[in-house]
Amino acid sequence: MKEGDEDWILNSDFPKPKKEFDKGIRIMDKSLGDKFGYSRKKSEYIARQVKRFWKFIKEDSWASLIVSLVLAFLIIKFIFFPFLSFVTGTSLPLVIVESCSMYHSDGMDLVFKSPIYGQYGLSLEDSKNWSFKNGLSKGDIIFAVGADYEDLHVGDVIIFNGRQRHPIIHRIISINDDGTVTTKGDNFKTNSGLLDIERSIKSEQIIGKAVFRVPYLGWLKLIFFEAMRPASERGFCS
Repeated sequence: MKEGDEDWILNSDFPKPKKEFDKGIRIMDKSLGDKFGYSRKKSEYIARQVKRFWKFIKEDSWASLIVSLVLAFLIIKFIFFPFLSFVTGTSLPLVIVESCSMYHSDGMDLVFKSPIYGQYGLSLEDSKNWSFKNGLSKGDIIFAVGADYEDLHVGDVIIFNGRQRHPIIHRIISINDDGTVTTKGDNFKTNSGLLDIERSIKSEQIIGKAVFRVPYLGWLKLIFFEAMRPASERGFCS
């Protein structure tokens, strides 16, 4: 550097670092202020809209009732059921009993009058620890969980795909060595024998295992389809 260059540099119009830094800070502060100010206004707008919608839902009008029902349907179908399926490990965590194949109301005494149980080495004594010993009635809602072959026992009530229009809800009467199970409906009158489709039910056909039931609540849905059923299948089980 030549003599005198220092004075030229100091007196030049080059940007001073501190001044440029301060300017950058001011620009950044303004930018952040604008950004967060906008976000706050947007949040306030959303909050007002939510309050308006909630006020509308609480109105005593047909419009609010219809919107409430549609909203409830969407929540149940796209949020509640997917979450319940994930938790329970089955695609059908809630099932409505639509037939009388598991109906009886006097314990297992009448059920075991069928000779089929003896053919599978079962007696009335074996059923003392079985679930749903009073059977299932049409219109009951069944809560089910996923179950592998290793989790199943004789006496369990399962829901399985029997290649029919609706899944079948029957009781296991045999755990077979080939990795299949055999089921039978409890109803002595309507299920005197075994269906061919339930003699060797494979693991992949099993949708879930029944855990507990809510009596008759399923009639809220079934009542709309009763007229389309054959006359012999309408009404309550008897």
